[in-house]
Amino acid sequence: MALAISRAKKHKLRCGRFSFELGKRTYIMGVLNRTPDSFSDGGKFMDEEAAFLHALQMAKDGANIIDIGGESTRPGLGSVCLEDELDRTIPIVERITKEIDIPVSIDTSKHEVALRAIRAGASMVNDITGLKGDPKMAEAISGFDVTVCLMHIKGTPKNMQDNPVYGDLMAEIKESLQESIDIAIFAGIDPEKIIVDPGIGFGKTAEHNLAIINRLLELKTLGKPICIGTSRKSFIGNVLRREVNDRIFGTAATCALAIMNGADIIRVHDVKEMADVALMVDAIRGIKNDLYVNRIR
Repeated sequence: MALAISRAKKHKLRCGRFSFELGKRTYIMGVLNRTPDSFSDGGKFMDEEAAFLHALQMAKDGANIIDIGGESTRPGLGSVCLEDELDRTIPIVERITKEIDIPVSIDTSKHEVALRAIRAGASMVNDITGLKGDPKMAEAISGFDVTVCLMHIKGTPKNMQDNPVYGDLMAEIKESLQESIDIAIFAGIDPEKIIVDPGIGFGKTAEHNLAIINRLLELKTLGKPICIGTSRKSFIGNVLRREVNDRIFGTAATCALAIMNGADIIRVHDVKEMADVALMVDAIRGIKNDLYVNRIR
């Protein structure tokens, strides 16, 4: 039975001085990893100039948000020290926010990194632990006018893929995300500035990931915008038998289905291509935003 939930519910999401009209179009979050060991592009953007130019290109290609991370969450890896994460992220956050007219998200689960990034200009915190990893995170960021993306993870990046098991996959994800929402609101974070992410690949098997995309609309009962990150992930490689940099078509398929099933924001590496996917899917859904109108004139 189909859920009686509108997947095009309009929601104005403020992100610093920027505003997103969710429900009117799909938005693109471009990934900028400043890590030597990320699964997809580890080491590629450790040089600050290379990182900045990549951010600039993503903005030109259609990114609406740049998500900067200084700690790889690749399965099996431990955490990096605070100093290294700060060195990798804060200078590039400062530069991008000064030189590119685009909101910046800081991908971190450490409150110290989040605070420094916010002060450097970041207007979103993307926490893979859903505010559960660092007990100081929620309170630390609640005093700032920032958006927060709360992701679901089962375990930690070091052990999350050690035979993850669920009794009821979507029910458990929803319950955990609701706990994260409650933590955020209790700390004083604006309920209108909360996004949820089911955490594709974070404590899930390939079958779990496929099921989440297929049942994504169920997360709409949480009443929050949905962000999803499937880009180049291993479950795509498992299905297609493709190496990490040969998964663009598989990623496109997952993004298209995720958007059809309720995703408001897609987090991707290949911005230009996935921006086209989002625009095409939005057009099929009858969402004719300014990008669509301008292209068909």
